[in-house]
Amino acid sequence: MQFDDRLATVLRMQTSSATGERTQLRQLLDLLGTAPPGPGGESGYARLVELRRTIPIDEQAEILREAGLRLRNPQLVGFLASGAPKAAAAALATARLTDGEWQDLIPRLSITARGLLRHRRDLPKGAIRLLEQLGVGDLVLSDGRKIAAGAPAFADTDLPSRPEHAPAQPPSSPPMAAVSGTEPIGELIERIEQFRSARRIPVLAPRLPLGDTAPAEASRIEAFDVVTDAAGRASWASPMVAPWIVGMALTSPRPGTLASLDINALAALRRHQPLVSCALALTGAPAITGDWRIDATPVFAEDSGAFCGYRCRLLRAIPVPAAAPAQDSHAERMRQVLHELRTPVNAIQGFAEIIQQQLFGAVPHEYRAHAAEIAMDAARLLAGLEDIERLARLESGAISLDRGAADLRLAVHDTLARLEATLAARGAGFALAVEGENFNIGIDPIEAQTLCWRIMASAAGAMVADERLAIRLSSSNEEIQLVLQLPAAMGKGDANPRAVRASVGSGMLGPHFAFRLAAAEAHAAGGSVSIDEQNLALTMPVLTAPRNSHSRTAGQSGS
Repeated sequence: MQFDDRLATVLRMQTSSATGERTQLRQLLDLLGTAPPGPGGESGYARLVELRRTIPIDEQAEILREAGLRLRNPQLVGFLASGAPKAAAAALATARLTDGEWQDLIPRLSITARGLLRHRRDLPKGAIRLLEQLGVGDLVLSDGRKIAAGAPAFADTDLPSRPEHAPAQPPSSPPMAAVSGTEPIGELIERIEQFRSARRIPVLAPRLPLGDTAPAEASRIEAFDVVTDAAGRASWASPMVAPWIVGMALTSPRPGTLASLDINALAALRRHQPLVSCALALTGAPAITGDWRIDATPVFAEDSGAFCGYRCRLLRAIPVPAAAPAQDSHAERMRQVLHELRTPVNAIQGFAEIIQQQLFGAVPHEYRAHAAEIAMDAARLLAGLEDIERLARLESGAISLDRGAADLRLAVHDTLARLEATLAARGAGFALAVEGENFNIGIDPIEAQTLCWRIMASAAGAMVADERLAIRLSSSNEEIQLVLQLPAAMGKGDANPRAVRASVGSGMLGPHFAFRLAAAEAHAAGGSVSIDEQNLALTMPVLTAPRNSHSRTAGQSGS
């Protein structure tokens, strides 16, 4: 019989440093978040109470919003929702419960925690109906539901009583009766419904229909300005949106929960480059929720040159017509599947590295060796998942290769030099023949080296001892062609690089997938890859240098 002692193991962890406390918090949240509801785990919850006092609230909220966190235990979600508002908001935004679990949990939550759930757009229908019945709206008074006679209209709110000698109401508003019996409550409910029917504008703070009105500019916001800090969080925003935007991770290079940018924009943010009309999806208050276009300029300190953040202008995106073709749903589903696969592999790799590096105490060498093997296998699996995602994005047109200028002949020579030592040990190698002069292509040099390595390393991994393959690299004025002779093992259908025990190869998914990915990369750069039983041919367009001798005037004729 096996006993689950993971919780006891985590509780025995040395947490003398801040890093140890954060690691223990992540592990406790993962264990308790996936545990079935019911008794048990009291020691874990007791330790969570202690960690709440020592770890700053902002760091707790950041940990609770991490993509790999699994909060599927309603008991833990209720416990976290009773904490500080910022951490509770992060927990309620990350929690993934069933409809029945939400309906059991929501009545036990505080009013503040119920209000935080209004930002969720993916709650089950039963949970949404329950929130409406409990009067949880979007920071306005509840909608016009009927309240049974004799039941309190506001069970969780103490209404101030009216003084006996209060001045009369102005004629423009109906008089308020003294709060006694059931008639004043019904009258108040009727006035609330009249107020909501006349003005359905989301506002920041709850308002009673006693003459105060919401600002008119909140009805439709078309543009606003934002300033973010070096971490990507909004530190200033236009006054009409400041309560919703300030503090939001808007230009962070890591994907956020409330602000979502595409992969190209995230890459530009990592390099501190400007954004020009990039698509941005905001989730939050109804006044700002939707699709936007963002222009952002990086700001650097004058004295030190350090990166300080971005100055941004956001414009409401023009809605796409209904007849417009939808994006490739297959590629999007593939991306979601890969994300679900990558999350547990990342966790496995992280725990294996912790054991192998003995970060939290001494570990026997045998276990360190096993952990190192697990970490290596996880790294290979992650590399394979990245290749699959890259292929799906290239074939769907979601991404393209980085533009630039690269010498394909130089990239081939560098690749052969990297493969020479491994192949020489088996008496194998390549025979390169070059014809032509101009081998420049219009992609980034790193992309060119990756493309050459993907093709030539896949062939090298399938080579047997004493086998030599011919490579012919030729260039004309218009195109460059690389013809690679395929190994005999590939021609026989035995293309598994593990069979020859090579230290290089095509990766986890085999040479056929590597060639398909190379073909997608070449096609994204305007080239092509063709394969027959004996040869692989890579064709790329020549990048002509911008010189006057290459230009032709209007009066010249072609030869």
